[in-house]
Amino acid sequence: MTPLRHRMIEDLQLKGYSDSTQTLYVTAVRQLCEHFDKSPGKITEENLQDYFLYGKNVKKWSRSTSTVALCGIKFFYENAIKRPWPTLLFIRPGREKKLPVVLSRDEVHELLRNIRLLRYRVCLTTIYSCGLRLSEGTHLKVEDIDGDRGFISIRHSKGHMGNKDRNVPLPVFIGGLCRWGQTLIID
Repeated sequence: MTPLRHRMIEDLQLKGYSDSTQTLYVTAVRQLCEHFDKSPGKITEENLQDYFLYGKNVKKWSRSTSTVALCGIKFFYENAIKRPWPTLLFIRPGREKKLPVVLSRDEVHELLRNIRLLRYRVCLTTIYSCGLRLSEGTHLKVEDIDGDRGFISIRHSKGHMGNKDRNVPLPVFIGGLCRWGQTLIID
């Protein structure tokens, strides 16, 4: 491991970035260096502009790929080698204008009804009816559910440091429907 990569990893750790973010950022810098076949200290602002144009126009990077590359490279230059570059302030990936896929109540009912193992059906029903992220639902423990107060405690929720807790209200079920209109299917 090169001294610069080691310094970048230490800086990421000191700032509390998750292991997965550290890996993504280090990979972004490595790919930049491989693209130009240069060490990062020899890469110019013009090289950076060319690299992000290449990612946008040739590789057709998604917004998230472009954002990770930008954030990782910017972090490296500003923290590991202390070289702020104005170019990095002006590069911004465009916003995606995609509508989310929304299933109808019947489609959700059919999907959950076809899950054979009860534990998976209960887990996915909880994730859906409470609006949880998948990782939040899979890490949920029985002791996190407070039926008396009507909420679920989500531990280590999403965030760049992964240490945010939050409470999510339990849905109130009336006649088989929760207050948001989703059908509870546990058969």
